[in-house]
Amino acid sequence: MEDNQPKTLYICYFGLREPLVQTQVLPYLKEIHKDGIRISILTFEPEPSKYWSSKDLEDEKQRLKDSGIDWHYLTYHKRPSLPATVFDIFAGSWYVWNLNRKEQFDLFHGRVHLPTFIGLIARKLSWHKPKLLFDVRGFFPEEYTDAGVWKENGLIFKVAKFIENWLRRESDGFIVLTEKAREIWFPESKETGVDTRGRPVEVIPCCVDLKRFESANNSSRKQMREELNIENRNVIVYLGSFGGFYMTQETADFFGAAKKRDPNSFALILTQSKPEMIKPLLEIYGYSEKDFFIQSVSPGEVPKYLSAADLAVSFIKPCYSKLSSSPTKNAEYLACGLPIVVNSGVGDVTELIEENGIGTVLTEFKEKDYLNAFDNIATLIESSSLEDNCRKTAQNEFGLESVGGEKYRKIYQKLLR
Repeated sequence: MEDNQPKTLYICYFGLREPLVQTQVLPYLKEIHKDGIRISILTFEPEPSKYWSSKDLEDEKQRLKDSGIDWHYLTYHKRPSLPATVFDIFAGSWYVWNLNRKEQFDLFHGRVHLPTFIGLIARKLSWHKPKLLFDVRGFFPEEYTDAGVWKENGLIFKVAKFIENWLRRESDGFIVLTEKAREIWFPESKETGVDTRGRPVEVIPCCVDLKRFESANNSSRKQMREELNIENRNVIVYLGSFGGFYMTQETADFFGAAKKRDPNSFALILTQSKPEMIKPLLEIYGYSEKDFFIQSVSPGEVPKYLSAADLAVSFIKPCYSKLSSSPTKNAEYLACGLPIVVNSGVGDVTELIEENGIGTVLTEFKEKDYLNAFDNIATLIESSSLEDNCRKTAQNEFGLESVGGEKYRKIYQKLLR
């Protein structure tokens, strides 16, 4: 590569093997690399010596290098929580400062608050000062208070808000996931694309590589339904975790309403959470072992399992912090041609569903609302174009290349010109 090519360091407080890094971070970086940007990434690996062999590390570094990405990593420390995080911040800042002395990056790209804070500290200490891109992703301090982890207006929350406001002052550009988040933080940018200080702002939802979901077709549907012995059943799928913001009881109630409406209903649940979180709730509603599948599957297997479904559900706790949320599962459902039942109060989901006619939106979690949702979906399914409409919406709103890649390259061009 030429030495005059722009260089960016992407800072991420996750391990490389995390599904989110594999399906979101790395695909975005490969899109940014298409513009000739030299990419480096710093991750924080949980116990790397335990989970990575020396050969694995070298093989992974070479694999990423072949894709145009230079991988660096530090150890992630988990406990005790606050001191461990503070240690990681200072260790990360020192590492980034030292790496910047050698590489002289043009841009630090921080994924959410803590990595951006690491980039800011390193820049403050550096003679060579890269631009700082704050990839906000979500309202981090409010997420912790909404989840009940931090006390609202408690000391930790106030410190986090202080750091957030500092990042907002010091950053050179911003990425948010939703138009709702833009309206709250940068309302003026809706028309101009920049904030009051002329700094670029882009709305980039959680996108997916649509090529991954090309395998979700009639052939894989037939194969998976035969394999699961659900050929003639109404299959409802849930993808993702349970607990916290992900509404376990309400999801179970939804499956219960499905069973009441159609005793032949089948619950297809693809989750990394323990089956015990959802299985007893389904059994209360009359689901037996032959009526559900609860299992964790790899990201590569997700499309073929989704292809077996008729309908998808996505319930997330409606609260302030979730106005900034863009659930990846929704994009994956749509990429497989599945209509979705969602609840209101989560990012731009209501507008997405209603404007494109690809599902139904609940404002309450009661049996009558669930039953009405099934009726609405049945009406949509009568349209022979529903599956195509879902896939088209995925392409237009969440395409990795057509949306995510283009918008990331756009803000990079603005910051590096």
